[in-house]
Amino acid sequence: MMELQRPAALLTAVILMVVCSTAEMAGVRLVDGDGHCSGMPQVLYEGNWSIVDSVLFDYRNAMVVCRELNCGNAVNVTFRENVRKEDTNDAFLSIACEGKESAFSQCKQRDQDPLDRINNIIHSTDAICSDSVRLVDGAGLCSGRLEVKSHQSWTSVCETGFDQQDAEVVCRELGCGTPLTLQGALFGEGKHPFGTKDFQCKGTENRLLTCSTSEREEHTCALGKAVGLTCSEPDDVKLVGGSSRCAGTVKVFHTGEWRSVTAVQWSIKEAAVVCRQLDCGSAVAASRRSSGGPERPWSVQIECEGSESALRECRSYYNRHIWYRAEVICSDAVRLVDGAGRCSGRVEVKPHQSWTSVCETGFDQQDAEVVCRELGCGSPLTLQGALFGEGKHPFGTKEFQCRGTEDHLLKCSTSEREQHTCALGKAVGLTCSEPADVRMVGGSSRCAGNVEMFNSGEWRKVISDTWPMRAAAVVCRQLDCGSVASATNKKSAMDMRRPSVGVKCTGSESALRECWNTYDSGYQLEVICSDSVRLVDGDGLCSGRLEVKSHQSWTSVCETGFDQQDAEVVCRELGCGTPVNLQGALFGEGKHPFGTKDFQCKGTENSLLTCSTSEREEHTCAHGKAVGLTCQYVKLVDGSSRCAGTVMLYDKKWRTVEGNAWSIKDAAVVCRQLDCGSAVAVTNKNLEMTTSKDDVRISCSGSESGLKECAVHDISWSLSSAGVICSGLLVKPTISLSTTIRGSRDNQEPEVVRGDSFTITCSTQPQYPGGSFHLKLPWNNRSHTETAVNHSASFLFPTADDSHQGTYSCVYQNQVIFQTENYRVTEGQWPNMKWSHGSFIHNFTSESEPLSLIVTAFSRAEDQKDVE
Repeated sequence: MMELQRPAALLTAVILMVVCSTAEMAGVRLVDGDGHCSGMPQVLYEGNWSIVDSVLFDYRNAMVVCRELNCGNAVNVTFRENVRKEDTNDAFLSIACEGKESAFSQCKQRDQDPLDRINNIIHSTDAICSDSVRLVDGAGLCSGRLEVKSHQSWTSVCETGFDQQDAEVVCRELGCGTPLTLQGALFGEGKHPFGTKDFQCKGTENRLLTCSTSEREEHTCALGKAVGLTCSEPDDVKLVGGSSRCAGTVKVFHTGEWRSVTAVQWSIKEAAVVCRQLDCGSAVAASRRSSGGPERPWSVQIECEGSESALRECRSYYNRHIWYRAEVICSDAVRLVDGAGRCSGRVEVKPHQSWTSVCETGFDQQDAEVVCRELGCGSPLTLQGALFGEGKHPFGTKEFQCRGTEDHLLKCSTSEREQHTCALGKAVGLTCSEPADVRMVGGSSRCAGNVEMFNSGEWRKVISDTWPMRAAAVVCRQLDCGSVASATNKKSAMDMRRPSVGVKCTGSESALRECWNTYDSGYQLEVICSDSVRLVDGDGLCSGRLEVKSHQSWTSVCETGFDQQDAEVVCRELGCGTPVNLQGALFGEGKHPFGTKDFQCKGTENSLLTCSTSEREEHTCAHGKAVGLTCQYVKLVDGSSRCAGTVMLYDKKWRTVEGNAWSIKDAAVVCRQLDCGSAVAVTNKNLEMTTSKDDVRISCSGSESGLKECAVHDISWSLSSAGVICSGLLVKPTISLSTTIRGSRDNQEPEVVRGDSFTITCSTQPQYPGGSFHLKLPWNNRSHTETAVNHSASFLFPTADDSHQGTYSCVYQNQVIFQTENYRVTEGQWPNMKWSHGSFIHNFTSESEPLSLIVTAFSRAEDQKDVE
C-alpha cells in the first residue's frame, strides 16, 4: 500500500516540448501568371514549393486560393498540358477543398490517380482570381454584395450612382453572365467602409477599375444602400442532341472548347444543377450513354450536392478513363420550388421565358395530374394554396383547363382569368407521389426480390455497387416496405439483351433515381425488406425507434408491455442479431400514433405480426414511452474479452468473416460498433480450405457506423477467419473509498472527516495478470502509481484535510502479449497486405468512473444520528 501526503508547497519544473511538423502546407501562391492573382498554384510543403495536381483542382479549390491571397473571387480554372515528373524537379500534391476554408492548408490531401502515378504524370492548373472585385454573402459565385479593393483594402459600394452599365462590367469581370438584379442591401450591409468614388462605366470595359470615376459628393451611404448584385450564370453549359435546348448530352465550355461531361456516376442531383443553370425548370431524368471511346484525352467528371446554382460550383475533376457521356432531360416550362423534394413545391410556369406563379383558383386535379406527369412524378397527393409559400414571381393571367391526359401543362387549353391578381395564400402548392419506377420481382412479396427500375421506357435490372445495404435502404424506403432485412449482390450474367442500370447510393436518398447512375458491376441487387417493422431515427440500420405497419399505416409502439422476447423477434426479423438495449424514448417520440395492441411473443417467431396480441387497456402511451431498440449483429468470439476475438456477422445466422482481405479500416468499424474504442490490430486465423457458403468478405471505408453499411460479398470458400483487437480490451476498473472508522464505501456519497485516515482502492476483474494502477489526484493533475496485486491496489491517505477534496479516478494499465498466427497493426491494401507472425505486445489502458470526495468537519451520518 502506498502512503500519500500532499506537500505544503509543490515546486514543479515544466519542460515544454513543441514538435513542429514540416509535413504540412504552410502557404500558397500563383506563379507564371499576369500577376500575383493568377497563374499556376503552388503550395509550400516541407520547405519547398510544390505543384498542385490539377486532377482534383476545381473552382472550390480556386475559391480558397483566391480568398487566402486576398484576390477576390475565383473567375476561371484552366488546365495545362501534362507534365512528366522526370521533366521537373518540383514535388506535387493532390488537394481537395470544400470551398469554405479560409486557407489552402485546411484542405485535404488526396492520393494521386493510380494510372498517373504509374505513368509518372503531373497535371497542372492555372487559376484566375478577380483581384479587385468580389461578390460576398450571396447564393453562389455570381451573386452577393459588391466589394471593391482599392489600395489593398476592401470597400463597399453605394447604390447611389451605380447603374446597369457598371453592373455589366462587374458581371463580365467575374466570369458571369448579364446582370439580373441590382438592389441595395439585398445581401446585407457588410463590415467594410464605403468607397469615395462613383463609377461611370460605358458597359464595355473588362474591369471595373478601368472605368472612369468621379468623387462622390457625400462620403457616407444611407442604410440599405450597399450594392447587392445578381448576375446570370455564365453561358458555359449546354445540352445537345436532344428534342430541345433543355434536353440532351451535357457539354461544358472549358479551355476554349466544348467538352463532354463524363459520368462514372451521374444522378438527378447533377441534372438538377444543369436545369437550374440553363433556366430549364426541374430535372426529370438523368442517364448515361456510352460514347464509344474517349472524345478527348481529358473529360470532366462532376459530382454535385444538388443545391448549387451552376455546374462549376460542383466538385469536378478530370478523368480520361471513363467513356460514358452524361445526359439530362429538364421539364423546361414547369417546376416545383421550395418543397421537400423534386416532386413537391410551389408550382411555377414559364410561358414566355419568364417564370410566373399559379393561382389556386381555377387550378384543379386534372391540371395537377399533368404537372406531376410532366415532372416524372406519380399522381397528385396534395393540392393546396400557400403550402410552400407565396414566391417572388407575379401570377400568370391564364387559367389552365386540362383534361388530365396531356403530357405538358402548356399544351392544355387556357382561358383568360377574370382577375389578374390572386388573393394572399392562393399560390398553388402541390405534392405528387414518388413515381412507381422501382419494383422487386421473384420474391415472396412485393417487399422482397430482385430490384428493377423503370428507365428509358422499360424495366431494367438494377446493378448495385459494392455497398448493397445503402441501395437496399433506399429501395425499402421508396416502396414503404420498412427496413432492410438483407441485401445481396448476386452475381449476374452479363446479358447484353437485358438492359440494366447501375446505382451507387449513400443510403439517405428518398428514391433510387436520386442515387448516382453508375457502371455495371456485374452484381444484381437482391433485397428483402422487413415490410411491416422498422427502426427509425437511430444511429444505423439496427437501432432506432420501433414502428409497426398495420393496415398500411405506421404506428409507434408503447414500451409498456413490450419486453425482451418481443425485442428478440424484431431484431431477428430485421436481420440484426440480438437486442442489447430496450428503452423508451431513446430515439425520440415520433409523429405516428400509438398502436392499440400489446405484443406477446415467445421470442422464437420470425416476424412481430405473427406473435399473439392483446388489446391494450389504454389507447394512449405516457410521454417518453415510445420503444427505442438497439440490436447487435456483430460479436467477437474466442477472445480474452468482448473487445477482442474472431469476428462473427449475423445474416439469418452467425457467419464468419473471411480474413485474407481484412484490414485495419474494417476492424475500426467493428470496434466503433461494439463501443470498444479504436482498432489496435487485426488478426487472421488460418483455416482448412472449406467450400462453406457461410463466409462473407467485407470491405469498409472506415467511417461506417456498422459492418452492414460496408461492402459485403458472399464467398464460396475461405482460407482464414478475420479477428480484431480493440483498444477497449480492458474491463473498466472500479474505485472505492474506505475509512478507518466507517469502513468501505463506493462512490455513493463518498465523504471523510477532516483528520481521519482514508484509503482509495482501485481494482479490476481478473482478466490479465500484472499491470499497474495510476490514481489521478485532484490537485495539479498529479497521479500516483502502484503495481497491481491480485488485480487491485490501495492508496492510503493518513490525515484528511481540505486539500483532499475533489475528484479521483483509477487508470489501469497493462502490457498484454498476444500469441497469434497472423497479425497486422498498420493499414495495407489487399491483395498486397503483409502479415506478421508470432506475437506482439501492446499497452492497454482503461479508466474508472470518477469518485468525487467530500471532506467535512464531522460526519453527516453522525450529525443525523445526533438529531434523531
